[in-house]
Amino acid sequence: MDRQQKLKKTSRIMQGILYMFASLPHFVAADVELAIIPPFLPFRRAALYITGALEFLGGLVLLIPRFRQRASWGLAALLVAIWPANVYHAIADRRAKRWPKTRVYHIIRQPMQLVLITWALWAARD
Repeated sequence: MDRQQKLKKTSRIMQGILYMFASLPHFVAADVELAIIPPFLPFRRAALYITGALEFLGGLVLLIPRFRQRASWGLAALLVAIWPANVYHAIADRRAKRWPKTRVYHIIRQPMQLVLITWALWAARD
């Protein structure tokens, strides 16, 4: 195994753990997480649980070599799909006058989404 392969393997393990842990608030702090989802969307709570389950499963399956490419693509697609909720969250915080307390988070969070998508796609390739 060469250096890049070791780096990708380590990266996939880190991502797998990251996504499994990141999915937990979808279930243990659902009411807090629900506030991030735009209120005009139907089935918000179901969407929250589904995205949490997909995030957890994506992280878990990323650790299985046979399925890692599909998991990486699935996680990248999920990150694209949930990005509008992150934008909504930033806008809602600004409108609710929470921006002074949350602006650093939102300023980092938006470009971080691109980093996470790129990282997931990078890990997909051998």
